[in-house]
Amino acid sequence: MASFTDAREAPATQLWDEIDKIHAGMLGIENSGLLMQPMAPQTDRKTNTIWFYTKTDAEIVKAIKPGARATFCIVGKDHDYHACLAGQIEQRRDPARIDEFWNSVVAAWYEDGKNDPRLTMLAMHVDDAEIWASTDSTLKFGWEIAKANLEDHKTPDVGVHNRLRFA
Repeated sequence: MASFTDAREAPATQLWDEIDKIHAGMLGIENSGLLMQPMAPQTDRKTNTIWFYTKTDAEIVKAIKPGARATFCIVGKDHDYHACLAGQIEQRRDPARIDEFWNSVVAAWYEDGKNDPRLTMLAMHVDDAEIWASTDSTLKFGWEIAKANLEDHKTPDVGVHNRLRFA
């Protein structure tokens, strides 16, 4: 279960931990006309950046213009954590980052490995995020709904919501 204490007291740490646990989230480029698509995140907590491997001829890459912003949404592995992050995004073929995050799963997508001429990366510089840590217990959820209905519709206590700003 997502920790409500972490969501209240260390939400940024919890956010990065949750992103590191998932295989993919949904990435969208604002005002591009494209729908969001699944992408595998690679995190750099020190710089609040999420890196994504992709190919230079991908529609999402073509949609990125100077100053473009993106939204990346995740659902935690246990479905008790949700987050939506926003920030500027750019295409960057960064050999150091390619090496840093390279693994057998990524390699399967590129015929020539790290030397694939279409290999590039997207760097999303996160500056804003919202998180929701919720109960995964059907019993607790049911109890909170019943209690809310018995107490003149008091809002059910089923989780923690927090807004984060990154520099």
